[in-house]
Formats: sequence, C-alpha cells, structure tokens
Amino acid sequence: MKFLRKPFKYVYWNAGFTLILINTIVFALTSLFKTLTPYLALIPLYVTHGHMYWQIFTYQFVHGGFWHLLFNMLGILFFGVTVEKQMGSKEFLLFYLLTGTLCGLSSYFIYSFVGFQMIALVGASGAIFAVLFLFAVMFPNAQIFLWGIIPIPAPILIIGFELFEIFDLLFSSDNVAHLVHLLGFFFAWLYMRIRFGIKPLKVWNIVR
Repeated sequence: MKFLRKPFKYVYWNAGFTLILINTIVFALTSLFKTLTPYLALIPLYVTHGHMYWQIFTYQFVHGGFWHLLFNMLGILFFGVTVEKQMGSKEFLLFYLLTGTLCGLSSYFIYSFVGFQMIALVGASGAIFAVLFLFAVMFPNAQIFLWGIIPIPAPILIIGFELFEIFDLLFSSDNVAHLVHLLGFFFAWLYMRIRFGIKPLKVWNIVR
C-alpha cells in the first residue's frame, strides 16, 4: 500500500479548465452527432455484450443537456479549481478521473446485477460529488452559500447531501443518478484514506 501514498510533486496548470473545455467539446459533438452518445454513454448491455469497455471511462464526459453540463461545470469551476490549487494539477486530475471511472465501473456492476441493462449513465456527477467531498475535507471551515443566500459549513452541506441522496435513492422514482452521487462520496472518502491517510470524519470532528 505504500506505493499508493506517494502524492505527485506539486504542479499547477489549470487542469480544471481543461476538463471544462473537454466536456464542452464532447457536449457539442454529441449534440451535433446524436449517434455518438450510445458509443460514449455507459450502457451496461453494450459493455457486456458489445465489449464497449471504454464507456466506463467516457460516460463522465457526456451530458444529457445544457443544464446538466452547466451545473457540473460550475462544480468544477467553483470547487474543483480551488481544490486543484491546493493539491496540484496532477493529483487533482488523478483524483477526478479515478473517482469518475470507479463510479462508472461500480454503477455498471450494480445496474447489471439488478437488471438495468439498457440504462444510459451520463455525466460528470460522480466525479463532481467526489470533488465536493474533497473540498469539504480540505476546507472544513469554509462556508458555502446555499442558493447564494444561506451560509452553511462545507462538511454540514456534504452530510446533508449524502442524507438527501440516500433518501431519494430509496424513495424517489425520478431520473437523477443518486447512486453515482453516493459512489462519488464513497470513492472520495476512500481516496483520502488510502492516498493521504486522512480520516474525513476526524477532520470534521465527528469522530476522534
């Protein structure tokens, strides 16, 4: 496990803005060429029987609409860029892509197991929620203004998000990918524990 605890040397080159650019380009391409989406979105049946294994990675760059893209890119802009400046571009890029891919891989196995073979998973939400979690760990005293008005401590907001996602996953029938959001939180926690030896709940003074 020691080789996993070797963070990259600090380098900063605006990886967050690069991710925003890539997501925007992919959105433009999939909007112009609709046939691209089934090749890039994560569809369990296509991965299993069509051997489109790349979908486990590419799904996080595909978005279902303008607002879906906008909110995810705002997540990178407001939280990802701050986190990247703190940890460096290489480490941030590894964190972002790894958590997003692990969310895709886990979703593939879970959806395949429960029989949702033709569900199409798209969006950077898994990685974005992982970034939100990481932000709350790195800046536990930060205040996030909910709806731009109500100041809430970052850890409290993240815990609230988690409870909301669990509730909606269990009781809601909407089309929001609550599972991948929760997976984003989980893999962010796992990354912090393995990569840096940080205990998020201890940082937030929830446990000693």
